[in-house]
Amino acid sequence: MREQNQKLALQFKNVDFHYKNDAGGIPILKNMNLSVADGEFVSIIGASGSGKSTIFRLIVGLEEQTGGSIYLNEKRVTDRSGKVGYMPQQDLLMPWRTVQQNAALPLELHKESRLGRRAVPDLLEAFGLKGYEDKYPHELSGGMRQRVSFLRATLSGSNVLLLDEPFSALDAMTRLFMQEWLLEQWEEQQSTILFITHDISEALFLSDRIFVITDTPFTTLKEIEVPLERPRRQQDSDKKEVMKLKNNLLEQFRMRV
Repeated sequence: MREQNQKLALQFKNVDFHYKNDAGGIPILKNMNLSVADGEFVSIIGASGSGKSTIFRLIVGLEEQTGGSIYLNEKRVTDRSGKVGYMPQQDLLMPWRTVQQNAALPLELHKESRLGRRAVPDLLEAFGLKGYEDKYPHELSGGMRQRVSFLRATLSGSNVLLLDEPFSALDAMTRLFMQEWLLEQWEEQQSTILFITHDISEALFLSDRIFVITDTPFTTLKEIEVPLERPRRQQDSDKKEVMKLKNNLLEQFRMRV
C-alpha cells in the first residue's frame, strides 16, 4: 500500500438518504459513516441497485443528503458541485470538439487563464495522447477515449476523483492495459480515487481497500484491505491470498443472487 498521510480527503458523517416516492421514501443510506484518506485508492462493489452510484451522486452534489454531513479535505461542504473530478461509465466526450478541446473543458468552465491552459499539451503527452490533439472522439479507440475522459476529470483541480465503472465498455485486453495505466497515473498524481466496479478482480488489483455493499439501506460498509504491495502488475492478482479473497467475495454475492 502506498504510504498515506493522516489527512482525510472524504468523510460521510451520519449521512441519511432516501429517494422520495408516494409512500414517503426508499431508504438507501441510514446514519452512514465513511472515511477515505488523502492519496488512497478505494473501490466500491455491490449488486446493481445497492446504492453505489448514489454515494457518488451525493459526493458530486447531484443529490442532497436528508441528514448528516459530507466533508471534502476535512471541510464540511454543502455545495459540492464542481468540487470533485468525475469520470462516468460513458466517456461523454463532445463529438464536435477535438481531444485537446474536450480535455480543456473544465478549465473553460472554471474560467482558467490562457496560462493555465498551456499545461494541457504537456498533460496530453503524459497521458499517451500526443499526436492526437486535433483528433475527434470518433477517431479514437475506446481506451484512448477513456484516457481523455480521465484527463478531463483530473483537470477539475480536485484531489478527489470519482470513477464510475470507467472500463466496463472496453474489451477484456484493453481493460487490463487500462487498469495498469490508471495505477501509473494515480501514482504520478498522488490523487485520491473512489472507483465503482462490478468486477471483483478489478477491485482487488487496483485498490488499497474495498468497500462492500451487502444490504440496503446500509449504515456501514464492509471493508477489505487488499494484501498487495505497490507497484503492481496483473500477475500479482494470481497470488494465493488475493485468490482467496476473490473466492470469498464471490461466495458472498452468490448467496444473494
